[in-house]
Amino acid sequence: MAQSNIKIAVQKFGNFLSSMVMPNIGAFIAWGLITALFIPTGFFPNESLAKLVDPMVKYLLPLLIGYTGGKLVHDQRGGVVGAIATMGVIVGSDIPMFLGAMIMGPLGGYIIKKFDQFIEGKVKTGFEMLINNFSAGILGGILAILAFLGVSPAVDGFTGALVVGVDWMVAHGLLPLTSILIEPAKILFLNNAINHGILSPIGAEQIRTNGQSILLLLETNPGPGLGILLAYCFFGKGTAKQSAPGAAIIHFIGGIHEIYFPYVLMRPLLIIAAILGGMSGVFTFVLLGGGLQAVASPGSILAILAATPGNAGSYVANISGVLVAAIVSFIVGSLILKTGKQTDDLDEAARKMQEMKGKKSSVAGSFTKQQGEVPASVQKIVFACDAGMGSSAMGASLLRKKVKQADLNISVTNTAISNIPSDAQIVITQEELTPRAQNKVPDAYHISVDNFLSSPEYDKLIDQLKNDHTTSKAEEEKRVSTENNTDSNDGLLKEENVFLNQHFSSKEEAIRFAGSVLVKGGYVEENYVEAMIDRDNMTSTYMGNDVAIPHGTEEAKKNVLRSGFTVIQVPEGVDFDGEKVRLIFGIAGKDGTHLEILSGIAITCSDMDNIEKMVHAKSAKELMAIIQCN
Repeated sequence: MAQSNIKIAVQKFGNFLSSMVMPNIGAFIAWGLITALFIPTGFFPNESLAKLVDPMVKYLLPLLIGYTGGKLVHDQRGGVVGAIATMGVIVGSDIPMFLGAMIMGPLGGYIIKKFDQFIEGKVKTGFEMLINNFSAGILGGILAILAFLGVSPAVDGFTGALVVGVDWMVAHGLLPLTSILIEPAKILFLNNAINHGILSPIGAEQIRTNGQSILLLLETNPGPGLGILLAYCFFGKGTAKQSAPGAAIIHFIGGIHEIYFPYVLMRPLLIIAAILGGMSGVFTFVLLGGGLQAVASPGSILAILAATPGNAGSYVANISGVLVAAIVSFIVGSLILKTGKQTDDLDEAARKMQEMKGKKSSVAGSFTKQQGEVPASVQKIVFACDAGMGSSAMGASLLRKKVKQADLNISVTNTAISNIPSDAQIVITQEELTPRAQNKVPDAYHISVDNFLSSPEYDKLIDQLKNDHTTSKAEEEKRVSTENNTDSNDGLLKEENVFLNQHFSSKEEAIRFAGSVLVKGGYVEENYVEAMIDRDNMTSTYMGNDVAIPHGTEEAKKNVLRSGFTVIQVPEGVDFDGEKVRLIFGIAGKDGTHLEILSGIAITCSDMDNIEKMVHAKSAKELMAIIQCN
């Protein structure tokens, strides 16, 4: 458990560093192109235009990082104070202050956030703008001075030590050994802390002094991943072999390294192929004098070629390093695949990858099984989630409304995955749960969604069904009436269970708060709270549209005493696996008595205008009225 917590903490740290850098990659590319084109050794040397290079790397890039870091912590005001504070480390040093910006930007955002929380509700009407402007200016100025006097010299010393260490490793031929750390770190999603926290800042300084940096090739080299995917193309089995060619193109040309991680997770020994491939590539870069004169992001062969210095020797070195890495990882990967027992559960490997990442993967959907057309004469659609209590009920309510509006005679129900009926023709689940649903009813048509409240898949499905379905309105109205014939209980949503202007440091803290309200209200037993945590860890209870609906697992239904809700307003938001949540609906469902009000909540929350109204509601009555009016 302790090791898992450490890994999660490092992952979050790496993701935070990445979140400061990635939005500004365009600026890094612009600087790299200007450097590549106009410096004395560039494609088109131009002394006047080359004057842009130093100011961009010294001022523009650190300021963007500092502003973005502050904004991540406290929106616009955090960004402004973060940028002011970053100027202190910039002026106090002669080297590009990426590391300093990563420190001062978030620190500035944090300081102004705490100040705003301290004065909240204490500023007299008419003085808000005066207080806001002067507080940002004063606090930002103080932080800039402290950064100039203290942080800048410290970062200078730290960066100098790292540069000396890298130079020593290069001089002694030890740089290839970094692949022992970097390649596994990529699979475990710990690479952002290494890449954006250390390699890019030192690489930028090396570019400024030497015109290029080999460090920018250590993590971005697509060769190791390409070799592994090619090994699957020739020696893989089943779905893995069929999908590997497409994944290789996405990885090598598109630069999305994440797509080959599940292939390694299916056969963990392949990490040896990645390490040996990485080491061989780095050795080739060192031997031939490879390096980049700008950050290559994403790690595509096209980005690497674009950032390569404009001389034949550099192109030969960089291309050779990529090819050598791919060949070595292909040979080693092929031996591992041919000599060991293979599994073909690519969906399960993709799920594990997403769990390790700690948030939704942009490529996880690429591994779901392909299927044919929507079946003809559809009569039954089933929404499924782990417990069949919350997300699936909300999704079913929204689709049921669309089905009724389209005059389609189709049953739309919700259930737990373990209870999906065998005659279900269409099954809709969250992306992470689709493999489980496919195993339960393999003959059904499966649809994966990542947003139960506003997925475009709903309208797409309705359009397809309208083209192939005859309607019996009388039967439909009878069916809907039967489905909604649950015991209405207007007392489920009570004013004392609505909480406004709450602040949480983590999703776990928010879920525990929601659970404690349900316990105090006599809706659930105490151990239901832990089941709520387990349910969210299993699959995020984020529903889309800034809404989360934490509830217990299927096994925890026995701990529910009676149906009840709590509504928690979090204006500043709380992070749910990379998604900002501003409204939390804690749910306890007993015998379906909660479904009617949950349906109303789902329909209300499908409209972002209603979300904004609820987030800015000034009283519990006002918030409840918005739900009850829809």
